[in-house]
This record gives sequence, C-alpha cells and structure tokens, in this order.
Amino acid sequence: MAGNNYKLDTKLIHAGVEPDPTTGAIMTPIYQTSTYVQAAPGDHKGYEYARTQNPTRTVLQNSLAAIENGNFALCFGSGMAATDAVIKLLHPGDEVIVSNDLYGGTYRIMTKVFANYGINFHFIDMNDAQSIVSRINERTKMIWIETPTNPLLNIIDIAACAAIAKENNLLLVCDNTFASPYLQNPLDFGADIVLHSATKYLGGHSDVVHGALIMNDEDLEQRLKFIQNSCGAVPGPHDCWLVLRGIKTLHVRMQRHCENGAAVARYLRGNPKVGKVLWVGFEDHPNHHIAVKQMRGFGGMISFTLKDDNIEEALSVLKKTKLFALAESLGGVESLIGHPATMTHASIPREDRIKNGLVDSLIRLSVGIEDISDLIEDLEQAIG
Repeated sequence: MAGNNYKLDTKLIHAGVEPDPTTGAIMTPIYQTSTYVQAAPGDHKGYEYARTQNPTRTVLQNSLAAIENGNFALCFGSGMAATDAVIKLLHPGDEVIVSNDLYGGTYRIMTKVFANYGINFHFIDMNDAQSIVSRINERTKMIWIETPTNPLLNIIDIAACAAIAKENNLLLVCDNTFASPYLQNPLDFGADIVLHSATKYLGGHSDVVHGALIMNDEDLEQRLKFIQNSCGAVPGPHDCWLVLRGIKTLHVRMQRHCENGAAVARYLRGNPKVGKVLWVGFEDHPNHHIAVKQMRGFGGMISFTLKDDNIEEALSVLKKTKLFALAESLGGVESLIGHPATMTHASIPREDRIKNGLVDSLIRLSVGIEDISDLIEDLEQAIG
C-alpha cells in the first residue's frame, strides 16, 4: 500500500500492509494455522508449512523492511533468537569485534554458547571507530555494534564502522533496539544487518516477545532465511500481529518518549543528589555530534548514578518508585526502572562491567509516555 517514497510516519501505518484479499479487512488477520492445503504437490500458493512461512509474518516482515529502508526482513521468536541466527553465519575459528558496552544477553550468548564452538569475540571500546582497525586480522568476519549502547548510552559512528567493514570485507551488524526505526536507520549509513528486539519499542506495550533482522543483500537474506527455517526459532502469528499493531503507533509513542526522556534527563542533572546522568541529548555527552548526524531524536533511555555512588542508596531508590516499575525490558508505554548490574547485565563479570563504566550503583530508566509531571514527582520522592 505504501512504498519507500512516503514519509516515515505514513510508512509506519501503511507500509507492507494490504487489505485482506479474501474479506477486505483493513487489519491483517491472524493466520492461526500450522499447515496449508495444496491443490497438488508443490501447488501451495507460496505457503506450505507455518515454520517456513505465515501470511501474518509475511506482512510484518514487509513492514519492517520498509520502515528500516531495507529490502528484506526476517522475524524470530525473540531478539536473542535473531542474534543467534546472525552468529550462525559464522564458522569455527571466525572472529567478531564487538562493542564492549552491550546487552548482557548478547554477551552471554557470545561467551557462554558460541565461544564453545570455536567462534572468538573481542570486546573493545568503540567510541572512536578507528580503534576497530588494529583488532582486525585474517580471521575477522564481523563487526557487531549497538548504538546507543545498553546501558551506558555510548554512541558509535555507524558510517565509520561501515567504511571499515567494507574496506576489510566484513559484515557490520547494528543492534538498533534502543533507537528504533523512528530515530535511526543503520542501513542508510552502511550497516549490513539491522537487529531489533521487537519486544521493546516496536511492540511498545510489554505484551510480546519478538525479534527481527533487516538487510538489503539478497544473498545474505537467503542465508539467514535458511537458518530461520532450519533452526525454527520463529514467532507465532499472534505475536507478529501484536508487533504490526505496535508499529502503527511507533511515531506518536516515540515522540512522547523523546519529550519525556529529555525532561527527566534535565531534572536528574539538576538534582543535587544525583551524580552522573547519561542521556544522548546532552551536548556534552560523548559523541553527541555523531548522534546528531545519525539520529532524528534522542529517545527515552537514561542511566544515572547518585552523588556518592552508593549501591545501597541506589537500591533504596529502586524500591521507592511508584510509577517507575522495577522490571527488566524497556520501550513500553509504561516507565520502568532497573539495576543493570543485577538484572539485565548480571551475566557480565563484575570486573569487566566496572572497567567499562557499568558500576554497581548505576540505575537505568526506560521513560514511558505518562504525564511528565507525575514521572518527575515519582523520581523526586524516590530520590528524596
């Protein structure tokens, strides 16, 4: 219905979506079926078995490709399932250069699962993309980045990483979960694969677990599609429908996430009991100038510490909030507060966390779309 010539707000509602050909229903139906009747062997109208294809999933994949300015998209049962599929492109002995601040689940699957199969991962500071160059050798096959990173909100220059990857015939994978397609489109800056935990901003309502990969290269899509089908970590049709529904309001939700995030970040920076505040929108945030270049806004993710960097006081704040719910995940309409050291990033050894800047007292906020005065009042009473 809507191609790439439309503006993003329009694509989010219409791209990849057509009225149901049988009934004319404007909303994509949930095709809750495991198999499809064939008129004759091989005559299956494109659908034969639901692990391989499902019409609801097809529509979502078309939508995701359009809103990320890509040619192809593939959906998975979770963000980790999507991550798993990408790493399965590699072979024993291959090496990957990875940003050292990243989601704990990604670190865990790399170091505790795939390292056992002879794939080597090197975690480095990528605030200066040129630091990648010295780590490349004949076994390097992939560069893996998050930007903004989880949970320290570091900004990595996608275009600079893409230039390095292209010069050395490497794949560049960019986890775009924190930004969402509304704020950033890594393919436009040269990334080969964009990864999403669609559980987060794409779904947006904390009611679905889902993952997605988007790419431009057809050969790469075919290799990943083979893994998707062969390994079977696919989402159900209802999960696909929930993400489709979430995408239709991504732009209006992200606008409020950005507005509220900015207000909360400025409040925290002005609170005398708060120490460091990490938010991409501050002009003195490291690589803010790169964020301005590759992002359309600064989002609702914030991390901060208290003035004395005391873990007990930080844990006290976590217990006192009323609107900010203590929970893992992010990107829902409701505000969440978390403690990365014991929650989302507990799988990373403490010495590595501390070295990278993820201290024990760090608090992470996913700022929702509630009334901003209520959110600030909640933080005020919790911080004291």
